[in-house]
Amino acid sequence: MERIIIKTTVNAPIEKVWKYWTEPEHITKWNAASDDWHCPSAANDLKKGGVFTARMEAKDGSMGFDFSGVYRDVIQEELITYDLEDGRNVQVVFKAEGDKTLIEETFDPESLNPLEMQRAGWQAILDNFAKYVESK
Repeated sequence: MERIIIKTTVNAPIEKVWKYWTEPEHITKWNAASDDWHCPSAANDLKKGGVFTARMEAKDGSMGFDFSGVYRDVIQEELITYDLEDGRNVQVVFKAEGDKTLIEETFDPESLNPLEMQRAGWQAILDNFAKYVESK
């Protein structure tokens, strides 16, 4: 199955982008695809073989799940690759462009939801991340 690629440019230097992407106290502030969802907790052991978990929940308590996986590769301010619990792979590339940072995420889609829905959901989270970083 073809991989999905999403991207955004954040108006912030790469050091700030990396910090906000990887530190749990920031992850909980931006990791949601819509206003009716949130990320009440996150844990991140950012190293090869390290595990991360982000709790994703509907604000009304109607549903939730743990988004978690194991890091395959971490190159400071450049690259993060990881495998999700279901075996799908995700690659996140960070590229400094002056005082801006390009983020490109490539991921294996799951088989339950339409590709466009998955692309839109992941892009919404990425856009939420950019908005959060730029507001700080």
